[in-house]
Amino acid sequence: MGRHWTKRPWQALRDLSDRTPLRTKLITSLLVLVAAALVAISVSSGWILRSYLTTQRDSQLQSAFNVLSDQADGFVPGQVGMIKGTNILVGVQEPGNPLSILGGQSGIPNWGGSLQFQSLPAVPMSRAWANANSGELVTVRAEGSNDTWRVITEPVSYQLATDQGTVQVNGTLVLGTDLGNISTTVGRLLGAELIVGLIILVILTMAIVAVVRANLRPLVDIEETAGEIADGHLNRRVPERDPRTEIGSLGRSLNIMLSQIETAFHAREESEAAAHHSEERMRRFVADAGHELRTPLTAIRGFAEYYRQRGGLVPHWDRGVPAPPAAPAMAGGLTPDDLDRIMQRVEKEAARMGLLVEDLLLLARLDQQRPLARQPIDLLSLAGDAVHDARLLAPSRTIDLSVQPGAAFLVTGDEPRLRQVIGNLMSNALTHTPDGTPIEVSIGSGTLDPRQPNSPLAVTLDVTDHGPGMTPEQAQRVFERFYRTDQARTRATGGSGLGLAIVNALVTAHGGVASVRTAPDQGATFRIALPLDPEAHGGAAADDDPDLDEAGDEAGSTVPEAGSAAAEGTVPQGQDRGRA
Repeated sequence: MGRHWTKRPWQALRDLSDRTPLRTKLITSLLVLVAAALVAISVSSGWILRSYLTTQRDSQLQSAFNVLSDQADGFVPGQVGMIKGTNILVGVQEPGNPLSILGGQSGIPNWGGSLQFQSLPAVPMSRAWANANSGELVTVRAEGSNDTWRVITEPVSYQLATDQGTVQVNGTLVLGTDLGNISTTVGRLLGAELIVGLIILVILTMAIVAVVRANLRPLVDIEETAGEIADGHLNRRVPERDPRTEIGSLGRSLNIMLSQIETAFHAREESEAAAHHSEERMRRFVADAGHELRTPLTAIRGFAEYYRQRGGLVPHWDRGVPAPPAAPAMAGGLTPDDLDRIMQRVEKEAARMGLLVEDLLLLARLDQQRPLARQPIDLLSLAGDAVHDARLLAPSRTIDLSVQPGAAFLVTGDEPRLRQVIGNLMSNALTHTPDGTPIEVSIGSGTLDPRQPNSPLAVTLDVTDHGPGMTPEQAQRVFERFYRTDQARTRATGGSGLGLAIVNALVTAHGGVASVRTAPDQGATFRIALPLDPEAHGGAAADDDPDLDEAGDEAGSTVPEAGSAAAEGTVPQGQDRGRA
């Protein structure tokens, strides 16, 4: 915990540095260095001046002390005097009494007459202090003021005459000089240096800003060039400068890179244009081929049905009447039975090709984004019809329909197309699961895409089977056109690989999302989510179906909703497996 808290200030400073522009950091750094240099110059100059003046006073004090230290007996205790021609105070301090300027000293060589001191030094009256600092130059405060004094002291003994006689008294010889002038001089110097420093700082600030902006101009040019390139002007380049400089070398490297990017981008555009053109031609070909194939296929089916309706070549006898002998083979070597079987096969294949052509034409129309019919539709009614039809087709299967209570299931769309969506899902479940496998259809309310925040309300329909399921690789491609999990594409598994592609395309055209959740040996659940009709918003529940989520989690792999992504022909990444 302690380490965490100690790192936070440094992390905050690092984050602040990362958010600060380079221009600001350079200007601030230079100004801080200049200000620090000015402060250092001011402090050092003041210290040097004070040391110089103090050293002069110390020399005078030391010389006077050497002369007067042996003449303390002639001084008047408690009173001070001034040495002529100097600013040096001299006196003997009595024990327990401070110095006083009253009276005058006698017996002092070069006595100067009147005193010029505004204050006296507050020398400690302790005998121990005097012994500890004997002969040493020390600085003390003045009495009653903020001035300072430079003093040198020495313990002395002298005879003091009293009414009772002469007594031996211990005192302190004090020589000092007032440093008030030195402090004033140093203060004036520092004030002048402060004013001059501020002026210099302002001038340097303007100069530094100009220099930094001028030197960072190449980076601004690079930034502007990058912005224009981002706007689509790929032919823009960074202005060339001397490649021996860092900016010049950077600009040259960027121009080389931009040239390569422009070349690659144009090549990609040409490739995409060619692919788009080829895709458009393929779609037109499929649509044209579908239209051209529809007429002959209809004719083939018509002739085959007409042949069947006329009874074919082999008459159908009642069971109680013995059949006639087999007809002889025709000139081509085919018997009437063979011809009947061929015509039946032709009719079935023509019907199969007709369905394939219709599916291709539907996908072509969806690719062209042709408008669909828009009207309120009860999705529950469509689901009920699809379940009823499936029960008629597979009476041996258990096909259940469950409905979430208390919700409205109105959507806006094209009813025939939505019936085709649900029918394809039911056909997929019936075709790709063993006989007798139960199928569950559930309808409820939720959100269009639970992965997105504030996803709009939607009606969800799930078709769940308990078949073999799919691998994640198969589930990724389940909504692709012509994709089938049966690589051999045998007729036993049925389908052309367009059923789920049509489901995805139609759901996407309705603004919905198609998805699959599956795992090997865990079955598959195909879900469609369609936007809820505005008239039904009051009775819709916004939560998703928890049972489906739990089923998907237990299965161990899921393919997320493929709604908007499916419009581009892709399915979002997942781990489920689907069938076409």
